[in-house]
Amino acid sequence: MLAKKLALRGGTVLLLALCVLRAASAQSCQVFAVTDGDTIKVRCGDSEQITIRLAGIDAPEKKMPFGQDSKQALSDLCYQVQATITPKTKDRYGRTVADVECRGKDASTELVRTGMAWVFDKYAKGYEALYSLQDTAKAAQLGLWADPAPQPPWEWRHK
Repeated sequence: MLAKKLALRGGTVLLLALCVLRAASAQSCQVFAVTDGDTIKVRCGDSEQITIRLAGIDAPEKKMPFGQDSKQALSDLCYQVQATITPKTKDRYGRTVADVECRGKDASTELVRTGMAWVFDKYAKGYEALYSLQDTAKAAQLGLWADPAPQPPWEWRHK
């Protein structure tokens, strides 16, 4: 009896471990919608739609200056393509926060490099390399950095 209980517990632990590993591994998913400059909707295989928040960045909200430009930049890169999604965590809204690669390019990196998003200071751990790209975009006055005083979205949202 004890052997059966241990085998069952072991199987449960193994199943749980496999689920955790699967959640952290990259998946190929079809991007079918771009919500804004840092959020997409995807389908992975036969699964339901998943809302993905790009990790490490914060893009202007749609009603902010450069909000539509940022959304268009992400659309140009990822809309209707097969993307590689590497989940990192879930946010407070239940969205999967993930690294997203489209057309062989990291989406967060591209948005920061072209001045279409900020490095999200609050969640930048592991994404520190994006700061040098942001500094370069800022110096070149690319995208949102063409504005003399761009307001970060995390400040705009708390007005």
